[in-house]
Amino acid sequence: MTVLTQAPIPTKVKPAARPPFPVWRLTIDQYHAMIQTGILTDDDPVELLDGWLIPKMPKNPFHRTITYLLRQALERLVPAGWYVDSQEPLTLADGEPEPDVMVVRGDTRRYLNRHPGPPDVALVVEVADTTLQRDRTLKKRLYALSGIAVYWIVNLVDGQVEVYSQPGGPAGPADYQQSRVYRPPEALPIVLDGKEAGRLLVQEFLPRP
Repeated sequence: MTVLTQAPIPTKVKPAARPPFPVWRLTIDQYHAMIQTGILTDDDPVELLDGWLIPKMPKNPFHRTITYLLRQALERLVPAGWYVDSQEPLTLADGEPEPDVMVVRGDTRRYLNRHPGPPDVALVVEVADTTLQRDRTLKKRLYALSGIAVYWIVNLVDGQVEVYSQPGGPAGPADYQQSRVYRPPEALPIVLDGKEAGRLLVQEFLPRP
């Protein structure tokens, strides 16, 4: 696949500040223990990011609809040996986000005793409106640091899809080395294990502005 490099996509806003006093950070094992003992339940709108319990934003009807349409569109293209999941945990070294959509290796029954991790996932997607700052900063850094090969932000604010690839770099904070913006009527390449599995028209899941 030929990927066009563009200038970094601006965040437009400063990252959120951390508290000016010490706070306790959680490990993945501590987070899982809190879930297993019922301290945290499905009714608690939080996810673990970089060791911090972060509140999840409520989803409006437009966000929900775009997420559903994207999942349906990907399911039509993803070949055997992969499946599409939505808003389920992805276990990283220092966090457990719940991406809006992800393409996972194998069959869901393969993950009866654990959640998928970075080696199991070819594509992670966040659908962003009120969470755009977080998805462009904290989550992008975590996904790049974890080696997630391709990360999409479906940017509902600007009516575009931001595609990030080639995680890592020679120095400095973890980030993606390539980025490109797609808008209707362009087609997005679906890349699994470095091979293009098909192309998806942006307007199939994201209306024209």
